[in-house]
Amino acid sequence: QVQLVESGGGLVQAGGSLRLSCAASGSIFSINAMGWYRQALGKQRESVAVITNGGMTAYGDSVKGRFTISRDNPNNTVYLQMNTLKPEDTAVYYCALHPPGWPDRGYWGQGTQVTVSS
Repeated sequence: QVQLVESGGGLVQAGGSLRLSCAASGSIFSINAMGWYRQALGKQRESVAVITNGGMTAYGDSVKGRFTISRDNPNNTVYLQMNTLKPEDTAVYYCALHPPGWPDRGYWGQGTQVTVSS
């Protein structure tokens, strides 16, 4: 059984920063990608950032240049540094561990709320 535990969400003013963390435990295969996804109220889920076990990254267009994903492989932890936050970044952020390119075939955390006030 794989478990993902997210932390670091909260309320921040526009222009501020937050750092999300996600620790994975259980039977984890090293080939898995880890990523952050978000879903705002009334909107579809979108990919924020993904990082492979080898360190390759991909970002959603709306966060490029503002967010940075990183990964601590020995500790099975992924981070999302979010800078210059905007009100439209408000959403529930989910951590996922999945085969590269197949998020719906992986494991998901419970989500953490990020709220950016204007």
